[in-house]
Amino acid sequence: MEGLLENRVALVTGGGSGIGRATAMRFHNDGAKVVVVDRNEKAAIEVAETICSSGGDAIAVVADVSCEKDVEKMVTAAVERYGALHAASNNAAYSSGFKELTAWTVEEWDKIQDVTLKGVWLCMKYQLPAIEQAGGGAIVNIASVGGVRGEAKMAPYSSAKGGVIALTKTAAAEYAQRGIRINAVAPGGVRTPSIEHYFKILPQEKDATIATHAMRRLGEPEELANAVSYLLSDRASFITGHVLNVDGGILVNPHNL
Repeated sequence: MEGLLENRVALVTGGGSGIGRATAMRFHNDGAKVVVVDRNEKAAIEVAETICSSGGDAIAVVADVSCEKDVEKMVTAAVERYGALHAASNNAAYSSGFKELTAWTVEEWDKIQDVTLKGVWLCMKYQLPAIEQAGGGAIVNIASVGGVRGEAKMAPYSSAKGGVIALTKTAAAEYAQRGIRINAVAPGGVRTPSIEHYFKILPQEKDATIATHAMRRLGEPEELANAVSYLLSDRASFITGHVLNVDGGILVNPHNL
């Protein structure tokens, strides 16, 4: 049976670790040629080499998604190498600690917004024309349950992810008749290097964080990657403008029951 993304070129930002890395590997396993984008050159190369050593086809591109020239470069690299771009997962984001709303500095606010929200807009600005040129395809933007409901002490990140959701729906409306579907995935707590680092600094928060999930566990990056690949595939051909909560039941567990 053909993979969900057989004979397609798929790009993932933040592809060097966590959900992005798992998504890159999922793209490979589903038959795609993979463009692994990350600010960390070593991490991007490692993922691309892992795919190639497993019989796949991948390239690594170093890019900061908050920089327009870098974003243009990554899409150009994909098209120059493979002749087209059919699918993308915009995963790259940035956050910086936990503070009450008034404690954030303007510089912290701007950096989080630049990567997490403006970065998604810049990615789509260059991905959409390339995908349309290829005859159509799909994009999945990585949002967050924090963007769905808000999150205490995470004002810049939650507002940026809320913006990603609104941006996703806007793009979906604009491109619905142009052969491109745009959806979002909103993860809950996922076992990534960043959350493991958080638990290392604040070990007392681990049990409380897990308790917010009705399933009483964190998600695995591969579970998010599976959702992304599905939404990019033809099996989701009538789905656009949707936010898929892959959250282990956070949003149905308001009182940590």
